[in-house]
Amino acid sequence: MQTGVKMSCAAIALAIGFAASPPTVAQQTGGVLRVSNPANPSSLSIHEEASITTVQSVMAVFNNLVLFDPANQRNSPEAIVPDLAESWDWDRTGTKLTFKLRTGVKWHDGKPFSAKDVACTWSRLIGKEPDYFRKNPRRIWFENLKDVTVDGDASVTFHLERPQPALLSMLASGMSPVYPCHVAAKDMRTNPIGTGPFKMVEFKSNEVVRLVRNPDYWKPGRPYLDGVEHRIIPNRSTRVLALSAGDLHMTSTGDISVPVMKDIASSAPNVFCKLGPTNVSSNVLINSAKPPFDNPNLRRAVMLGLDRQSFIDILSQGHSSISGVMMALPEGNFGMPMEVMEKLPGYGGTLESRQAEARKIMEGLGYGPSKRLKLKVSTRDFSSYKDPAVILVDQLNKVFFDAELEIIESTVWFGRAARQDYTIAFNLTGSAIDDPDVTLTENFACNSDNNFSKYCNREVDKMLADQSAERDPEKRKKKVWEIERVLADDIARPIISHGRAAQCWQPAVKGYVRQENSIYNHWRLEQVWLER
Repeated sequence: MQTGVKMSCAAIALAIGFAASPPTVAQQTGGVLRVSNPANPSSLSIHEEASITTVQSVMAVFNNLVLFDPANQRNSPEAIVPDLAESWDWDRTGTKLTFKLRTGVKWHDGKPFSAKDVACTWSRLIGKEPDYFRKNPRRIWFENLKDVTVDGDASVTFHLERPQPALLSMLASGMSPVYPCHVAAKDMRTNPIGTGPFKMVEFKSNEVVRLVRNPDYWKPGRPYLDGVEHRIIPNRSTRVLALSAGDLHMTSTGDISVPVMKDIASSAPNVFCKLGPTNVSSNVLINSAKPPFDNPNLRRAVMLGLDRQSFIDILSQGHSSISGVMMALPEGNFGMPMEVMEKLPGYGGTLESRQAEARKIMEGLGYGPSKRLKLKVSTRDFSSYKDPAVILVDQLNKVFFDAELEIIESTVWFGRAARQDYTIAFNLTGSAIDDPDVTLTENFACNSDNNFSKYCNREVDKMLADQSAERDPEKRKKKVWEIERVLADDIARPIISHGRAAQCWQPAVKGYVRQENSIYNHWRLEQVWLER
């Protein structure tokens, strides 16, 4: 039955795509691309935020040293292209990475870009200017970085404590822009200055982020568009109606569920929708620092009570995947085969046996059908959070909880999660790149700001450092799977599934490639144009 659903959705996507594929013509200049953004960004400083709402809004304002090729649908080390760096070279030890930089590049305020800006950006990220960033969620990415040294205006070297093959991929993410040395952090939060193809014009809270073409962009002939408007529309139905009516050119990545994609196929058959993986996991945050979940048996009851397949069947009509922390196969580079995953706690056996064990644990703690454990399940005010959170509440109630949903305003969600201001929560975790140096380290290292469950296992920290330095891909994969086993044993953050969702755009949108293993890295938009 699941295969039939997949064929049905694939047929819909194919039909929509066919209707939106006129003969190829030369790029045209002009026009303003209108994109929906599902929530108000907390700020416009990419280095200080963890949400797609910020990266989507202003990635086009900046450049990186290197970038995942926007024409390639798969982010991989082989798909990394030059950006502000013209070339790069590792030394023999694998601990020094030197970049030769472009010359003649200017910031949007007219000041020249140089190697000092690169050194400033990463000195701040690794804490050498601890008062610059108000928040520093990517600090953990660069914990292995000792220093960045400058050799003239056009050369910079990254010095590592130990080899780290993933560093270049981390620098290619949309979350790794180069910031100007001379601009204050407070200004970067509301009026960011970059070297990118578009300039910041206006940020109206809860309304729009407006960008305009940079006429002095260092890449000749780019961008094609006159501007980009990221329209902040919290209600998904309103976003879909605006798309169907032609008021929007494009939705945010992964915003469209399979059922909604079918509705769009019916109401706006000219709109193209692409269904694919997002590298976003749905997971459960459990606050083990205070009662009642300081009891490990209670945490185990939650884990055993999860019906992962029901989440997948209801929300994506069978398209999402059961997985561990790393992105699921076949797209994921580190995903576990089923025979490995079924050996993890909470994955093997039947659903009935797991839920029976969960109820037995609850009864041993004094709970049952007539005495349930009352609690709130917190989640973010996002459609993609709220819909599955309702399912989580229902599943908890089947194993003797009395759960109710608490909706948290989107702009304060990450702050509350970071403070562990929840008892239990439904969460979505997007990974900027499909690599354990980001996905595992950011979410489970003891001193990570994004470790929302405050899980800390020093042995896991050692294992994370060991896999990071491993240069043999197969050996590294096995080490990652062993970390997955420990995380599942410890009930660090129970993973429900890895999502598949759609992004939709009008047939007039050309040159855009939806990347399949990250929602964060394809918002430069310099290659996108509107057919008119």
